[in-house]
Amino acid sequence: MTRGLLLLVGLAALGCVVRPDEVSLSPEAVAPLPGVRIGLLTDVSRVSLDSDLGLVIVDPDEGELVRVAAGTALRGSTRGSGIALDGGGERVTRRVLLVEPVEGGVITVDGKGYRGRMELRRSGERFQVINHIDLESYLIGVIRGEMGTRSANEFEALKAQAVAARTYTLRNLGRWSDQGFDLVAGVGAQVYLGSDRDDPLISDAVAATHGEVLQHDGVLIDAFYSSTCGGHTEDGVAAFVGASRPYLRSVSDLAPDGTAYCSISPRFTWRESWNAEQLTTILRRTLAAEKLPRARANDLRDLRPAARTASGRVASLDLVGSGGSTAVQGQSIRRVLSPEPGTWLRSTDFTIKVTRSGSRIERVTVEGRGNGHGVGMCQWGAIGRARAGQDYATILMSYFPGTELQRIY
Repeated sequence: MTRGLLLLVGLAALGCVVRPDEVSLSPEAVAPLPGVRIGLLTDVSRVSLDSDLGLVIVDPDEGELVRVAAGTALRGSTRGSGIALDGGGERVTRRVLLVEPVEGGVITVDGKGYRGRMELRRSGERFQVINHIDLESYLIGVIRGEMGTRSANEFEALKAQAVAARTYTLRNLGRWSDQGFDLVAGVGAQVYLGSDRDDPLISDAVAATHGEVLQHDGVLIDAFYSSTCGGHTEDGVAAFVGASRPYLRSVSDLAPDGTAYCSISPRFTWRESWNAEQLTTILRRTLAAEKLPRARANDLRDLRPAARTASGRVASLDLVGSGGSTAVQGQSIRRVLSPEPGTWLRSTDFTIKVTRSGSRIERVTVEGRGNGHGVGMCQWGAIGRARAGQDYATILMSYFPGTELQRIY
């Protein structure tokens, strides 16, 4: 059994059943505060580290090796079969090194601050920088990355995000364990910005929900969330293979007056438009990456939705050419129509207008709503609900119906 699964089983066993609008609280923690390993830099040859209070270099087997004064930068680089740390007239070389701040300090990694300690681990010809941190401190950096700066009347949305992110983290511990860490620091898991520009409101939201998670039948849920649902969330299986969950079903995100709670999002509606040359360039880049025939990039006569999900999103998109047709399905649609390298199309909730000259495409215009996969909690919807006076439990139960809010440590 993996480290992550063992912890999940132990944590899940500690919860007791409560009504959806209740939180099971105890005066003392019922489980130790979990730690998490975040892959900050997973393939680098150089890194810079320093701290406001000084650093301690540690060998996992030998113990403390060197102390570096405050304000002294350490330079990490590959050397031979190990990693060399140079700074303050000292050099240490090992395959694995730990760098810890003097108590109360923060470590700066390439100019960005982080709590906890750093592990530098050789991996092939390069090395990794892994942040070891307690879960509650990690969440502060996640919520800032996922929700940005919010105002006091949006505090309940921050609390809802804290619970969702905590649940997601515990559910996914060990997902990258074969690479030596639990989660990555970007959109492949949760956006994590460390401790730069701490926001007291975010810290308060994490503290107010300390140890609280969402469960279904005593098991941590798959707490998916995305930016903007466009007025209706999506069924889990419509976006993710195998995500058939009773609590991941399409639900309305409309207020009593009929407006979408997430209509305040700057990405509630959007538009993309490409001429034929631009679309060809996009498809040449993306079709091969999705392991789809590149022939449609140079032989495209039409783009048309072949099927839609229950929420109205495009489930299957046909790229039609004179030599055949290519079907693109699910979230692959967003990657195939990604406007720029490293981006995705905002969502699959869109319509297409094709302008032609004879049988030749001149321009394709895509007009859509929402941003993200749409499954689970809508972040801008949560903000809208908080502004409308809903508390965090109500917000969470709206997006994850049938779940239970529990405190497990």
